[in-house]
Amino acid sequence: MLMLQERVKIEEVGIAGTCESSDITIHIEKNDSRGIELELRSTVENQFGKQIKKVILETLQELGVEDALVVAKDKGALDCTIRARVRTAVSRATHHDCFPWEAK
Repeated sequence: MLMLQERVKIEEVGIAGTCESSDITIHIEKNDSRGIELELRSTVENQFGKQIKKVILETLQELGVEDALVVAKDKGALDCTIRARVRTAVSRATHHDCFPWEAK
């Protein structure tokens, strides 16, 4: 798993995911100096809301994102899907490649 060492700044809106079953849509945008604000809408929020939020926040922390407004619309995505969607949205919003595409 790639971990960025420096703080990452959200430059624009980044969106990843679909509204299909077993997926999640992540919308991330600037939140200048206000920390991470996370809004979750999920069909399984009562059962898995805490875990979904935990995965989103951990992934943002691993990537070095400290200030962001995140809206997540979940349709029962697995943790691996949530991580991938967060990484993709951050990549699009920061112009940083957050995926380790090659082995070193």
